[in-house]
Amino acid sequence: MSASPYPLGLRLDGRRVVVVGGGAVATRRVPALLDAGADVLLVAPELTPALRARADAGRLHWVPRRFAPEDLDGAWLVHVAIDDPIAAASVSAVAAERRIFCVRADDRTAATAWTPAVTRHGPVTVAVFGGGDPRRAMTVRDAIRDLLAVRLASNGTAPTTGRPDAATGSAASTGVTAASGVTAASGAAGSSGAAGATGSAGAVASVGATGGRQTGRVALVGAGPGDPELITVRGWRLLTEADVVVADRLVPGLLLDELRPDVELVDASKIPYGPSRAQEEINQILVDRALAGAFVVRLKGGDPYVFGRGGEELLACAEAGVQVTVVPGVTSSIAAPAAAGIPVTHRGVAHEFTVVSGHLAPDAPASLVRWDALAGLRGTLVILMGLKNLAAITATLIAHGRSPQTPAAVVQEGTTGTQRVLRSTLGAVAADAQAADVRPPAVVVLGDVVGALDA
Repeated sequence: MSASPYPLGLRLDGRRVVVVGGGAVATRRVPALLDAGADVLLVAPELTPALRARADAGRLHWVPRRFAPEDLDGAWLVHVAIDDPIAAASVSAVAAERRIFCVRADDRTAATAWTPAVTRHGPVTVAVFGGGDPRRAMTVRDAIRDLLAVRLASNGTAPTTGRPDAATGSAASTGVTAASGVTAASGAAGSSGAAGATGSAGAVASVGATGGRQTGRVALVGAGPGDPELITVRGWRLLTEADVVVADRLVPGLLLDELRPDVELVDASKIPYGPSRAQEEINQILVDRALAGAFVVRLKGGDPYVFGRGGEELLACAEAGVQVTVVPGVTSSIAAPAAAGIPVTHRGVAHEFTVVSGHLAPDAPASLVRWDALAGLRGTLVILMGLKNLAAITATLIAHGRSPQTPAAVVQEGTTGTQRVLRSTLGAVAADAQAADVRPPAVVVLGDVVGALDA
């Protein structure tokens, strides 16, 4: 019988962690390392679109090649996220020579460190080891999560107090690590773990309209604006029941870290002006997996129906006879300004707000936006996906009568620990955003509400 693991909370802020592999496993693990402040070096010939977006944004360092022993120079920890056992063994051998703890996605028995099942409630982090059984660990983790939610609510403790501060990016961290070595706990978890993992898919199965075949279903779930704690309770519950998760790049990465290890993760990132998966292919993935009997969660940043193409996905599923559940999400069009201290409406300042997509320039033939009409409104204008065309948009609004002195703000990565806020005016905001190297995802707010809460 192998010895029980020694539970430990690693403080990785500023310390080098090497991740070998750029596929689905790395996509799930990297966000938690970045959330811990680790200096992540990602070694892989290719990356998923979600990881590529993080590399392009400077969140991590990417070496586009196979692993070399010198990659572990200065490393404190290494994650091997590849399914080639020979290549994985060579990495862990180098780690062992240098006395660096090594996590193995392909073989837990060959690893010198395990990643636990984790749940986070503000400043409280709970990590559960299930004696090598991931299902057991996640069953116990989910029970603890439910208990914490009840206890924290009844005690009046705000669960979001430990999330990274928008201005500083810092957060308090209280770790609670649980190892399911207690016979009663692990026994209960073991018995309920199998039912919990398979029962959810069985419970949602239904007879499809395509000839009596047993089919699964699809849930279109809004993941919220960026902070993983802003997903709805129902959205999180369905995510824990999923057999397949099809995720966009704007999905909070920490939500992916909490998926069961047997869940199929499909990276459907649609990076602006970069690599993308055709919408038709995404639709087909949803339909095919559901017709095969899986419960599929289409996890989308913000809300599925706010520029999320959720309607197209629902229609594709309906045409194939697949049942669809829609779970609304907190949209960044309201949440990002709020996180920056900007209410989209305010008594005596703005009685209306308009949300518009800026992914097409005002003079684009395919644009459906009446920018001339928007220029005449007195309320708040919120622009999503508008950074690339911001200069053309602001010039058009000014040309149709909106004052160039109208207060403006750009909120980058709102509600997250890397949030940035730029305040300007309508006439200067495009140049200011470019000079400040503001990058997507970013929300532009125009109107007097930008300064409504200023002291």
